[in-house]
Amino acid sequence: MKRIKITLIGGGSLEWTPKLLVDLALTDELKGNHICLHDIDKEALSLMHRLGKKIIKEAGNDFHLSSTTSLEEALEDTNYVILSISAGGLATMRYDLEIPLKYGVYQSVGDTVGPGGLSRALRSIPVVVGIAKKMESLCPDAWLINYTNPMSTLCRAINKTTRIKTVGLCHELLFVLRTLKRILKVKEDPDIQLKTAGINHFTWILELKIKDKDGFPLLKEYIEREQEKLKKQINSLDWKSLNPFKDNNLLKFELFKTYGFLPAEGDRHVAEFFPCFLTEKTSAGKKYGIKLTRIEDRLERIERGRAEVQSMIDGNQSISLECSGEKVCDIICAIAIGKDSTFMMNLPNQGQIANLPSEVIVETAGLANANGVHPVSVGELPAGILGLTLKHITNQEMIVEAALTGSKKLALQALVNDPLVKNCEDAARMLDELLQANADYLPQFRL
Repeated sequence: MKRIKITLIGGGSLEWTPKLLVDLALTDELKGNHICLHDIDKEALSLMHRLGKKIIKEAGNDFHLSSTTSLEEALEDTNYVILSISAGGLATMRYDLEIPLKYGVYQSVGDTVGPGGLSRALRSIPVVVGIAKKMESLCPDAWLINYTNPMSTLCRAINKTTRIKTVGLCHELLFVLRTLKRILKVKEDPDIQLKTAGINHFTWILELKIKDKDGFPLLKEYIEREQEKLKKQINSLDWKSLNPFKDNNLLKFELFKTYGFLPAEGDRHVAEFFPCFLTEKTSAGKKYGIKLTRIEDRLERIERGRAEVQSMIDGNQSISLECSGEKVCDIICAIAIGKDSTFMMNLPNQGQIANLPSEVIVETAGLANANGVHPVSVGELPAGILGLTLKHITNQEMIVEAALTGSKKLALQALVNDPLVKNCEDAARMLDELLQANADYLPQFRL
């Protein structure tokens, strides 16, 4: 394999960079190559560079590690770009959550759908399209592997405006798979097989096989036996100290009973795609064990992460050299080395989901090898799930166009059409507030 350069844009990320650096350092097939960290935050970038040097040394693999605040320098001659950024950071995400809350809109995450997902997309799409356009001039043959939310709208915008080869990756299925293995007592990975399809954060397990037998009856038995016990456990917890990032599975189990298929992501994400789970009647999701994630929760997690990283750099805490389960290194190896490997990917629909529109971003299995990535056909979505999915795809298409053109009209239509928004007049006022709050990141809108 010829020498390659892998660039992490958002390389100062406390959430993504530490685990991706460990994964890269432990991947023998990639040793001897160049890892470049890029971020606009000099302090965060310096912290991750120091951590990266220590990880590479302890892993014992030979990598060249560099860091830069220059996007041009980071992209020059790169082969793979891993994108994990947040336009405006938590300061702007606070608007995404707190402005809608004034209008009675509860959001358990606020980064994919709902008013928060729309606001985040409007300010993020110009940024990621700008990065992709720079790639066209500096590294036109490179792959862009995106972890940034909102996944679907960002990947769609890149594909509509550039020729850059783009793959979206999400780790939600990894956590659901671990839950299924635990509750169904599956020890070996080959003993459990899934067929999944949908859109990011609204993907469904359509088939579940345990040692080649239908696993859904086993799941049904588990839910019937354990669900009431789980509800009591959740209700008995100290709600103030409950971890909002923890998935308690109650909502997934309710949806399985309704649709006969299981959502393939955490409850806090899937709740936002429906109008009925984050309401006053459910105590903003508390009925289902969902706790709204506040900006303060994210700030606390960042501070803990920063303290842990500093402790590892200082030698007061050991570095865990254990693969995270993220698939980006495996995909890079599959393409660079030419080994056929199958992963869950967000790609344009080329028929892999037969009853969804072409070119919209869908999440299904995909095959990666020396010829690139190729979606694997899964057939059609069931009728009930299809209707819900089509509504969100329609919204995503409007949001992408609004972000690219600065159309307030399309943005408002998408907001009114969102299941979390209950009042049209509120939607107009809410949009005005969100646009004003994000004005520095919305040059495409004339405010």
